[in-house]
Amino acid sequence: MDFSTFNDVIVFAIRREEEAAKTYGDLFEVAKEESARKLLLDLQDEEKNHKKILQGLTEAKAGGTAGKDVRDLKISDYLVAEPLDTAMNFQDLLIFAAKKEKTAAELYRDLAKEAKTEKLKRLFEYLEKQEKAHKLRLELEYEKHILWED
Repeated sequence: MDFSTFNDVIVFAIRREEEAAKTYGDLFEVAKEESARKLLLDLQDEEKNHKKILQGLTEAKAGGTAGKDVRDLKISDYLVAEPLDTAMNFQDLLIFAAKKEKTAAELYRDLAKEAKTEKLKRLFEYLEKQEKAHKLRLELEYEKHILWED
């Protein structure tokens, strides 16, 4: 896809949020473990909220969106993600979702490097930080519920 305009980037990012929300919603419908179902519903709602934020984002607002760096716990970086499955438990789901957010952040980082304008570069950097923040939330959940249980 050619990202030559602000709108091109926003449309792409919104599609990614819609796809993620659909994935989490589909999994919610078939997940068996209650903690996994709750997490899936939360993740779906979060993706829908991000879509709304993107829909309201203007070029003027995006100009100063760089913001602070997001801490990376790197917990999921060293864990193996199981294939997406309806029988995933809470731990596997956290790992899968965190790795998905990491991949999204890396995509936006790479797109920022290739951006044709400074505004588009800042927009991709903003999107990268949003995905890193999602990953951080998931890793904090993992740390809270999984690491301290073992």
